[in-house]
Amino acid sequence: MQEVQGIVEDIIFQNEENGYVVARIKSEKENITIVGCIPYISENLNLRLSGEWVLHPNFGQQFKVISCEEIVPSSTVGIEKYLASGIISGIGPVTAKKIVEKFGEKTLEILDNNIERLKEIDGIGKKKIALICESYSKQYEIRNMMIFFQTYGVSPNQCVKIHKRFGADSIKIVKENPYVLTEEISGIGFKTSDKIARSLGIEPSSPFRIQSGIKYLINQFCALGNTYIPLEILIKDGIDTLGVTKEIIEENIYNAQIDGKIKLEQVDNKICVFSIPYYYCELGVTKKILSLALSNYDDMDIDVDKEISLFESGNNIKFAPSQKEAIRGAVENGIEIITGGPGTGKTTIINCITEIFEKANLKVYMGAPTGRAAKRMTEATGREAKTIHRLLEMGISEENENLLFSRGEEAPLECDVIMIDEASMIDIVLMNNLLKAVSLGTRVIIVGDVDQLPSVGPGNVLRDLIESNCIKIVKLKEIFRQSEESMIVVNAHKINGGELPVFNKKDKDFYFIKCDDQNKIMDTLIALIDSRLPNFNKKWNKTKDIQILSPMRKGVLGVSNLNKKLQHILNPEDSEKKEKEFRDMIFRVGDKIMQTKNNYSLKWSRIAGDGEKEGVGVFNGDVGYIEDIDEEKQTVAVIFDEERKIIYDNVYLDEIDLAYAITIHKSQGSEFPVVVIPVFMGPPLLMNRNLLYTAITRAKQLVVLVGDIKAVKSMVDNNKSFDRYSLLKHRIVDIMESEDNVIVQEEKLN
Repeated sequence: MQEVQGIVEDIIFQNEENGYVVARIKSEKENITIVGCIPYISENLNLRLSGEWVLHPNFGQQFKVISCEEIVPSSTVGIEKYLASGIISGIGPVTAKKIVEKFGEKTLEILDNNIERLKEIDGIGKKKIALICESYSKQYEIRNMMIFFQTYGVSPNQCVKIHKRFGADSIKIVKENPYVLTEEISGIGFKTSDKIARSLGIEPSSPFRIQSGIKYLINQFCALGNTYIPLEILIKDGIDTLGVTKEIIEENIYNAQIDGKIKLEQVDNKICVFSIPYYYCELGVTKKILSLALSNYDDMDIDVDKEISLFESGNNIKFAPSQKEAIRGAVENGIEIITGGPGTGKTTIINCITEIFEKANLKVYMGAPTGRAAKRMTEATGREAKTIHRLLEMGISEENENLLFSRGEEAPLECDVIMIDEASMIDIVLMNNLLKAVSLGTRVIIVGDVDQLPSVGPGNVLRDLIESNCIKIVKLKEIFRQSEESMIVVNAHKINGGELPVFNKKDKDFYFIKCDDQNKIMDTLIALIDSRLPNFNKKWNKTKDIQILSPMRKGVLGVSNLNKKLQHILNPEDSEKKEKEFRDMIFRVGDKIMQTKNNYSLKWSRIAGDGEKEGVGVFNGDVGYIEDIDEEKQTVAVIFDEERKIIYDNVYLDEIDLAYAITIHKSQGSEFPVVVIPVFMGPPLLMNRNLLYTAITRAKQLVVLVGDIKAVKSMVDNNKSFDRYSLLKHRIVDIMESEDNVIVQEEKLN
């Protein structure tokens, strides 16, 4: 039996049913992959593990765990973590270690009363002491709080967020209700809150604990894209996570409903459990969609066929029948959905519809769910398009930094027509807020590719609306002549139809490079970006124009590993480049980065382009470049879209990631001149046709697949995907069928 000790850095795989995990721990000498049954593992735990070393044929050396125990942090460990967190200017991990090694448990006493003694440590002079002193005095209030919370595995960044949210009363508030951390602080899960609660003596069967756990499980399930969780799944997950009986779980679910904390709804002998916000969002979208679809609109004195002919002759094109149908439908209906794949002319149709409305002196607003999609819409139409958030005049409440919109039912959007592109990315919450700001009489045209991946947020809005058949739907299938010349477009439609793409046609734009071994695939990806593609076309910038899209985050070909390799090649270490270490990443001036979650409170300032000079909000999937790193202020300056600058302090650095390689899911709404995709065998529910189709449709000029042809065939053949739990389609159909029944009964009576 052998023994290792280390801090859990990353949980690669976890089976909630039997507790089996694959994780990475950081020991004093190296990073170690561990495998085995550790039911209560979480990041930042300090573990002592007993077991044996084994050699996996694909993943190399691993430590097979037989038994483990958690090492409770000593006060010196907590002090070192606090000092190393970066919250005190002038002290990083190395200096923190030296200080604690020198002064031990008296470290804080020294800093409080005799900070000049820091001179006893190599590398700390008068200037640095002054910097440390000023910063330390500002952080006095947060110090004890950080040491308290880090004992439970809460990261320094999360500690700062806790303090920012609850202020000087943070410890008092959390002791009163530990589960408030899970609800209010991003990144803190139920297990961390539960660990604090257990230490404070809260009983395992306490209704307070059980109902907090139920709310957490509902939110976790909805984070996967669902708007509700089936009751049977909630009960099962509740028993497994909370360790109590089915009767206790059921009792607390129904009590939570009585108290108005959750909503239960029965549909076809199945009970659906909603969190309150998503329940009312579904109801809101249902009501407004039907109102728009059933309202009478004033007939417009427009000869649509004549206008179509004028547009065709003016642009030297010929619309297909379905494209003409889409244009007529926009004029004749209050709401219409236009859906189709690449090359089917969606943008041209948008231009024609907009021109017709503008000729009739109608005010047209254009919007898209992300900044990237809005920018593409502006470039394609020559008219200003805004993000939906900007259209709705997004703001933040001062009390709790919740998202607010100035536009809504009381102050609707002041326009006659709203044109929304990339609608597959719109979740139920954003759609509800958008529709609330649409007054009856305003025409709504929704454009999107229903075969793309669904929204990151909850709901399956575009597909549900299309399948409900309650509004005008036009499906575009004909490919424009000029698009037929692109194998990207041709192959996208082949893949969507379940056919294998055509590879390596001479002088075309779709290529496949055969590699069976994952390490060889990685070497080929690096060579393509670093030399082969830039040499093939001198106009392509290695960093800005060529994008690797990987199906997953973890593993040899996951974006985490690829980004470290690519950063070394594309933006190597340089004595003249400032850099900042954060967790297991190094951020360096010049790095390509991506925002990984919506943050509605971060302020930006405009450095180029037209529009507001400053504003708030950066969104999941936004890509930028690090312009500067301020070592004294511990901040990172990032430029997004070559026009907006955001200054990140330490507390928000966990929201950005390197973006030389990104996941296919994160690429939604983006376009890149060149897309390179590693293809390999993986989990069937992930490696499917939908994912491959989305990836290749991100490319404008060239696609290169690198990997195993069996993996390509497997993805094309696999039309399975995660089913999303949503009642939007059911609600719309149910109301429409009820309306039809009423009409039938009235006709019989007459």
